[in-house]
Amino acid sequence: MTVMGKSVRRLEPGVKAVQAFGEPYETTDGSTIITVSRVGRGPFSASPLGIFVIHDGKVSWEPAVDNNRLALFGEFIGLAATVIATLAVLRRPPWPDLSATGMNAMRSLKAALE
Repeated sequence: MTVMGKSVRRLEPGVKAVQAFGEPYETTDGSTIITVSRVGRGPFSASPLGIFVIHDGKVSWEPAVDNNRLALFGEFIGLAATVIATLAVLRRPPWPDLSATGMNAMRSLKAALE
């Protein structure tokens, strides 16, 4: 039996994604830990959601944080900001328009202000 088969207690066929609860594990301090994962249709589409910790009759939830996904999201935001800034500069550069049309427009603006 595979590791996935040992840890997953319940799978419902025909559902897009299923929350699967692992077997309860008891630690030396008396806490009980139950893993929770989301299982999709593909053979390797399981992703951890977190764990339930039961200690002294109190239940707490510890979410699983995927640091790789957070880093990828940060890189995507940086890339999007760079693309938007580049398009803004190329569309309307921050330097003055030194073409003949731009110079004539500046002269007419200067004459209108005087």
